[in-house]
Amino acid sequence: MPVLRSGFPHRPARSLATVAGALLAVLSLLLGLSGTAGATAPRHAPEPAHPGQDWAGSQIAAHEGTGAGAAAPAGPALAGSVEGVDVSSHNGNVAWSTLWNSGVRFAYVKATESTSYTNPYFAQQYNGSYNAGLIRGSYHFATPNTSSGAAQANYFVDHGGGWSRDGKTLPGALDMEYNPYGSTCYGLSAAGLVNWMKDWFATYKARTGRDAVIYTSTSWWKQCTGNSSAFGAVNPLWVPRYGSSVGELPGGWGFHTIWQYTSTGPTVGDHNLFNGAYDRLQALANG
Repeated sequence: MPVLRSGFPHRPARSLATVAGALLAVLSLLLGLSGTAGATAPRHAPEPAHPGQDWAGSQIAAHEGTGAGAAAPAGPALAGSVEGVDVSSHNGNVAWSTLWNSGVRFAYVKATESTSYTNPYFAQQYNGSYNAGLIRGSYHFATPNTSSGAAQANYFVDHGGGWSRDGKTLPGALDMEYNPYGSTCYGLSAAGLVNWMKDWFATYKARTGRDAVIYTSTSWWKQCTGNSSAFGAVNPLWVPRYGSSVGELPGGWGFHTIWQYTSTGPTVGDHNLFNGAYDRLQALANG
């Protein structure tokens, strides 16, 4: 009579080898899928290495020159214009009372770059200009190859780029200029850059209710966006050109709103003219 034994029945060695092989196959498949997912994930450039050296016009001067020796416009005496400045951390603590007494009435202050940098002098510059009587706004230095437009717009709003209808705050500005860290156009196609900016502007408007200003030069715009006309009907233009006239404008704009006419002006270097009388500057602030 056969004897019944408790426990698991005997398995042939061949069956155990088959199971082990199947498990190894599944593991290899999972590892392969993981590797594929990593390979297709978007890759971004490293965060900026020297953001304190990047300000509105720093790369314009480096690539297009400063216009040294050219006749400068007549500043605030120029009919229908208002004198302004723009500053960043490289200016340190700014003598706002000196600028006010010289006729300066508005200022743009760098707040952020990419999603990792905030201007350490922002409070002195942004609040100091306001306390001196100036209408002021803040700007973001764009690095489109480090993160998305939405990510950088949100970072900007969260770190000084907000807006309020107090009559003294200008809409935020997006600084689009030559890449300080490599490829002039950040390694993106013209369509890629245009879409990145659309993402930034849409996010900024959703957060603040305002259409942001864009800072860019005609030469960079032509080279990197194919002279796109996608923004001229909505976003006010702040254009740098160092000399006696504003010159040719980027595609899509029939007129400029702000002209950065020198990088070597008194007290802070960068000086601007608002294209209109003071009440129009107030209107831009009020939205």
